[in-house]
This record gives sequence, structure tokens and C-alpha cells, in this order.
Amino acid sequence: MTKYTVIGAGAMGLGYGVLMQERTANTVDFVDTWKPSVETIKEQGGVWVSRDHKDKHMVPVNISYPEDYTGDPDVWIIFVKQMQLADVLKRCAPLFKAHQYVFSAMNGMGHIDKISNYFPDEHIVGGTAMIATVLNGPGDVDFMGAARAGEMHMVNKTEHNDETTQQIFTDFKDAGMGPIMTENFMGTLMSKVVFNAVTNTLCSMFEITMGQFIEYPGVKDMTIQLMNESFDACERAGIHLVETRQEEVASVDYVSRVANPYHYPSMYQDFSKGRPTEVDYINGYIAKIGREHDYVCRTHEFITHEVHMAELMRKYKKQPAEQTQPVSQA
Repeated sequence: MTKYTVIGAGAMGLGYGVLMQERTANTVDFVDTWKPSVETIKEQGGVWVSRDHKDKHMVPVNISYPEDYTGDPDVWIIFVKQMQLADVLKRCAPLFKAHQYVFSAMNGMGHIDKISNYFPDEHIVGGTAMIATVLNGPGDVDFMGAARAGEMHMVNKTEHNDETTQQIFTDFKDAGMGPIMTENFMGTLMSKVVFNAVTNTLCSMFEITMGQFIEYPGVKDMTIQLMNESFDACERAGIHLVETRQEEVASVDYVSRVANPYHYPSMYQDFSKGRPTEVDYINGYIAKIGREHDYVCRTHEFITHEVHMAELMRKYKKQPAEQTQPVSQA
């Protein structure tokens, strides 16, 4: 039996932790720094769990602030927003021990560098998650789509999948997360980044579901344009993605049209609640790789600016119509 502790009781953290707790014999704790989450879960005695807004039930969980936690897990599971990760890791640092491993499948890129400040490479397992969850509110998570229909990739940072990495894989499989083991660390992580650089970003700007997004006839052309820039930048950086350009384009279509048509991507969930998005760690990260290797990802750079502009313009969204200025004919 493996002892897991999840850092971050948001949509994905609760998703992974609850599935692990409900479907396997492993023990699971949660650690979070967000007071509404910790206090709500403590007050209600657990987490409300639904699937597609149905069958809502309470799952008892053990949650603590980092300063109050006394557990000693075998594996940490980290799902924290990129912008908050450095501070959260600093608060959790006294809890980290030499024997422990860490798994993270956070959106975007940048988290592995921060995690590497606390764990050796051989104890870091990175991954991607095509498992849709929505946080309705503190302590209230909703799984989207059919049970056990999700998929994820995972790989040890050293690209040598040792015994503990294999055990984590087995536990994720038993929990119904559909894990796939790879031997290509950066190629695995970037395969999700380039996917999110299409669906998360565009759905967020237009505040639409993935199913609504795929209705537009020009989506395939837009996807190909963004994917070509992503792959060109990665190839110049010596990163070989685990999927081809054609497979990534097909994945955008399938996930949007068939797997999760009613799903709002996680970036939208931040955007709609007035929080900063992770666009700098997704489209912005791809653009950064490109510029570091003498290749300008003009579309990704433009979209990064567009998302930040949309974030800024949220302050005008609820302005009453009678207070708006007339539109010029120019």
C-alpha cells in the first residue's frame, strides 16, 4: 500500500485524490494553502463529488495546511496553479523527505523546474492529464464525462521508469485514470502544452465550451497553424513530442467533438472567475522556446497578448449598456 498526499485541493487535485481514495487501497491526504478550501472541507467533513452534475455525494477526506500536516507520504501529487507554485512549495518544504517521490501533471510548463529545487530527478515523475474536472466551489468537485474514460501520460524525469514509478502507474491504473507510460520526458509534457495552447486559450477568450469551439468551420486551420508553430519551436529546441502534428490536430477535434464537448477548459474556469490565467506558461512558454532557438512563434505571441488583453477588459464586461459610449462610424 502506498501513502499519497495531494498538494492542492482544486479541481485536478481533488480529482486525482478522490479517485485514488475511492478506488484503491491506498491512503490519501490533502494539503492546501487556500483558506476557503481548507476551512470548507473541514467544516463539511469532506468533499462533495459529482459526475456530470449528477449523483452528488460526500467523500470524507483529511486536509491540512502545510504548517499543520504531520504525515509522511511515499508520493506527493502536486496540482497547483503555476503562478502560486513557488510559494506553496516553500511552505511545504519542511515536509519533504529524502525517500519521497513527487508526481505532477499540471497545465503548462515551469512547474518541473520549481519542483526540482526540492526533489532529485530520479524522484520526479511528470505527466499529462486528459481527465476533465470542474471545481464548482471549495470542496465541491465535478467529474466530466464517462467514468474511466480519461487518459494520462507519465514518465520519470530521468526517463528510467524505476520500481516506484511503476507502482505509481499501477495505482493510477487501478484508480481508472488510464495511465500510459512513456520514455520521453519533455516530449510527453509538451504534448499537452501544445494541445492546451489551442483549446484552453481559444475557448477562454470566447468563453465557450469545447463543443461550441469545434462548431466553427475554421478550427482545423487555426489548430494546424498553432500546431505547426509549436512543433517547429520544439524541434529547434531538440524536443520530440510523443505525438505527431497530425495526431495532435486529430486529438483537438476528437476531445472537443466527442470526449468533452460540454467541458469548459481549466483556463476558462480561471478567466470566468476573474483570476489570472496560465497563458504565459502555455502559449507564452512555446513562444519563449521559439525565441530561445531563433524562431518566432508569431501566432502564439499574439494570442498571449490577446488573452492578457481579455483579462484586463473583464472590468468592463458588466458595465450597464446605458453607460457605454456610442460606437463610432469610423
